[in-house]
Amino acid sequence: MYVADSRSSKAPAASGPTASTPAGPAAGRGRRAAVPGAVVALGAVSLVTDVSSEMVTAVLPLYLLTGLGLSPLGFGLLDGIQNGFSALVRLVGGHLADRRGRDGAARHKAVAAVGYGLSALCRPLLLFVHTVPLIGAVIAVDRTGKGLRTAPRDAMISLATEPAHRGRAFGVHRAMDTAGALLGPLTAFLVLRLAGGPLLADGGERHGYDAVFTVSSCVAALGVLILLLFVPNRQQGDDLSTSAPSLRDSLTLLRLPGLRRLTLCAVLLGLTTVSDSFLYLLVQRRLDLPVGLFPLLPLGTAAAFLLLAVPLGALADRIGRHRLFLAGHGVLLLAYGLLLSPLRGLPVAVCVLVLHGTFYAATDGVLAAAAADAVPAEQRGAGLALVGTGQALARFACSLLFGALWGVVGGPAALGWSAGALALCVLGAAAVLRPSGPAADGPRSDSGWAEPAAGRPEPDAGRPSAAGQPDPDVARTEEETR
Repeated sequence: MYVADSRSSKAPAASGPTASTPAGPAAGRGRRAAVPGAVVALGAVSLVTDVSSEMVTAVLPLYLLTGLGLSPLGFGLLDGIQNGFSALVRLVGGHLADRRGRDGAARHKAVAAVGYGLSALCRPLLLFVHTVPLIGAVIAVDRTGKGLRTAPRDAMISLATEPAHRGRAFGVHRAMDTAGALLGPLTAFLVLRLAGGPLLADGGERHGYDAVFTVSSCVAALGVLILLLFVPNRQQGDDLSTSAPSLRDSLTLLRLPGLRRLTLCAVLLGLTTVSDSFLYLLVQRRLDLPVGLFPLLPLGTAAAFLLLAVPLGALADRIGRHRLFLAGHGVLLLAYGLLLSPLRGLPVAVCVLVLHGTFYAATDGVLAAAAADAVPAEQRGAGLALVGTGQALARFACSLLFGALWGVVGGPAALGWSAGALALCVLGAAAVLRPSGPAADGPRSDSGWAEPAAGRPEPDAGRPSAAGQPDPDVARTEEETR
């Protein structure tokens, strides 16, 4: 573990002709150092925080729909709020994190701490709000905190890791994050049982759910404490620039071809990705599962995500992050098809959830790693925020559209329409991400930018992939880069 005032969590870049082809004991040390301590510390923060948030997420849909009688359209609105409010502040969080403090360091940790703290403060409020509008307001504030912290956290991960190992590093973080997602619903299930509260809310007895919200609040506070004590204040690249980028500079990052293409694809695919809550409701209702199993459904997704995040992240480093990102959406199509098939029962539900978790393992961290490749270090937070904001807004729209469509034609038919649209968007994204020029013969700048000016270090420049070759996603010609 690193203490909070550590100056850097990334070893100095190797130089010389043998930097890309280490041999002997040095190579082993390089492989072991592929995932720095700062990434592990951030993973611990995300693990604890996800236990807290997923405890609430696991029981909230059932409570709202069954206990409060909320319609599918109303639930779609609330579910969309979780993505929409996060998207509204994500750009602000990324921009503020890139700005320099008086010591010259970026404010990634400070902005992330505000985001985690804001979400932690929202958990106790769930004990006092009993109506849909007030619950929606609490969710909005909680998602605001998530929006603030996501880009700074991912920026810290990318800056702490060598470019050739970013897929693996994000995989390790997402695996730890998903361990929290795995433990959260299980903890909520056990708390409900121990507290004696009903699994089906009846609008009167709330003590079981209040116990869940209380435990969630305590766990969230622990996550903030870990962040403050064990995550380094400074990252590699803090001293790359003495000038703070303006908000306009952050928005003009979309002029970069690689980032623009990636953002467009994230938006297209997000518009046709059914939210987790709707998917779990369909699994429970269409496959005729007992309602008591509903809080445990996220465990299947989380377990597959946990097991596959690291190996698929490492695979993305080798075969290309764009390719694996598209393949993950193909896996999601298989899950939709299986859910729409005439097959029923618990084994089918397990297969759907495993495919759902595989989709996340192949896309979540991989998208962040690909976005980090496309922007310079001094604007890493803003670049990651642009991609994340586009995806979050698209998923917000998808939740609203899917909820409305469910109310008109029913859940299965709505899923069929979404599956068809997703298939078309995967084909469109594949065309958008296809390189328009021949790959470079040698290692290129990992971000796709031109070489930095003399006297200004760029830690991401000229890093080969884990296989000793340039990443297929970022090897572009100089003409395309310009």
